[in-house]
Amino acid sequence: MKGYFTVKVISDFSASHILPGYPGDCARLHGHNWKVELEVKVLASAINEIGIGVDFKDLKKALREVLDRVEHRHINDIPPFDTINPTAENLSIWIYQEIKPLLAHTPCTLLAISLWETERAMTRYTED
Repeated sequence: MKGYFTVKVISDFSASHILPGYPGDCARLHGHNWKVELEVKVLASAINEIGIGVDFKDLKKALREVLDRVEHRHINDIPPFDTINPTAENLSIWIYQEIKPLLAHTPCTLLAISLWETERAMTRYTED
């Protein structure tokens, strides 16, 4: 088979941050209930004998491993955000880079991380 599947899982975390230099309220301490979507590509030829390309459980576990590092924390205290602004864009890149090696043992390719600060504000990071 030549096709592929896009597989996604969603998780969340709660954390505070400050955006130094921001010209508004976000320069002060505030928090979000962040939502994170992990999106991977699985070749149809990788489907196993029971019809699974990558187990949702494995994706959820990898995503949770990364998000637990920021869960109920002040993000500005966690490297690299002790030296760079913890914007949604920078957090998206960080999650992407941290999760990529955790997926190396799976038959999938990381496509994107989407990160919602609120229900109406999100960013999506990809390297393709």
